[in-house]
Amino acid sequence: MREIIFDTETTGFDPLNGDRMVEIGCIEMVGRVMTGATFHCYFNPERGMPSAAEAVHGLSDTFLSDKAFFAAKAGELLDFLGTSPLVAHNASFDFGFLNMELQRCGREPIDMGRMVDTIALARNKHPGAKMSLDALCTRYGIDRSHRTKHGALLDAELLAQLYIELTGGKQIGLVLGDTAAEIEAAAGGSISILPVDRPFRAPRPHAASAGELERHRDFIAAIKDALWNEGSSAKGLPTQFE
Repeated sequence: MREIIFDTETTGFDPLNGDRMVEIGCIEMVGRVMTGATFHCYFNPERGMPSAAEAVHGLSDTFLSDKAFFAAKAGELLDFLGTSPLVAHNASFDFGFLNMELQRCGREPIDMGRMVDTIALARNKHPGAKMSLDALCTRYGIDRSHRTKHGALLDAELLAQLYIELTGGKQIGLVLGDTAAEIEAAAGGSISILPVDRPFRAPRPHAASAGELERHRDFIAAIKDALWNEGSSAKGLPTQFE
C-alpha cells in the first residue's frame, strides 16, 4: 500500500486567523518502506513571519521572499499526494493548513478520511507518555541529532521512521502476497521477500508405529535407575511403563 508521510511549517497556529503554510515535505512509502520519492517546497506566505515562528523553523521573510506562491505548486503537490493515505504528527493541524491553502486557490480540500495521525497511534500504544516527535524519537531510539530546527522534510523523515515503529517495527519480511511485491519494487529489488512457488507435498505420517512403540518400551526398560521411576516403587506406585 502506498502512503505519504508529510509535515508542514507555518507562520503560526491558526489558518483561520491568517496564518499561512511556508513549507511542506512529503515522503512516499510503499508497504511501509521509504521509496526515496519525495516532494519538498517552500512557499511565499504573502505576509510577514512572526519572530516566534521564525525561531522554531528558521524561515525568514528574506529567505521566503523569492519562493513560489502555493497556488503555483498546488497541482504538482496534489499529483504527488495522489489518493494515498496521508500520515502526519498531530495531523489535524497539518490538514487544516493544507486544506486552507487549497481553498485559497480554488481547489477541493483533501478528504479528512485519508488522515492518519501518529499522535493517535502513539497514545494508543503509550497512554500518558509524552507525545512530541522528539520524545517519541527518543523512546524508539531514532537518531535526531541533526535536527537543530524544525524542517518539514527532515521532520517527515523522522516521522516515517516513527510510523514504522508504531505500526509494528521493521519486520517487513513478514508481509505476504502483493504487498511484498510492492515493497521489493519500491526498494529497487534489493529485498528478497517474495513468496516462493513450491510444489504441494502432502504431510508425512508422524504417528509412531506399533513396532516403534515396542522398541521404545524395550529401550526405556533397559535404562537402570531411571530418574522418572525414583520414589515410585518405594511408595507402592506403578512405574511409568508398568
